[in-house]
Amino acid sequence: MSELTTYPEELSRTVAVDRPRLVAYADASGDQNPIHQDEEFARSVGLQDVIAHGMWTMGAALDVVTAYVGGDPGRILSCSTRFTGMVVVPEGETVDVVVEGTVRKTDTEAGTQTLEISATCGGEKVLGRCQAVVRA
Repeated sequence: MSELTTYPEELSRTVAVDRPRLVAYADASGDQNPIHQDEEFARSVGLQDVIAHGMWTMGAALDVVTAYVGGDPGRILSCSTRFTGMVVVPEGETVDVVVEGTVRKTDTEAGTQTLEISATCGGEKVLGRCQAVVRA
């Protein structure tokens, strides 16, 4: 077995999102649900405003994990989360999603680390029970 690569114990990044980014994500992912682009529609179904895609939010968290393991997404072995809140993106504004993580477990024998990740927007939790297992 190769020696375990050591990464910093904590990771943190702020990821910005605005309406053009949501449109680009919708085009790339094929998720054209109007709650992510049309504020009138979003409000008609009870939302405060347009919201970011849940998968975009999870991807923002995993982008931080990818940076943590040296830019190699192949080192992410698994991830899981619960969507606990919404990232509301008003027209003409840029909203910050703050992603922070901590190494909760290092398994030297398996060569893995388990990261606990939090994602908040405006001080409100948007991902819960979020973790990733990475090959160290």
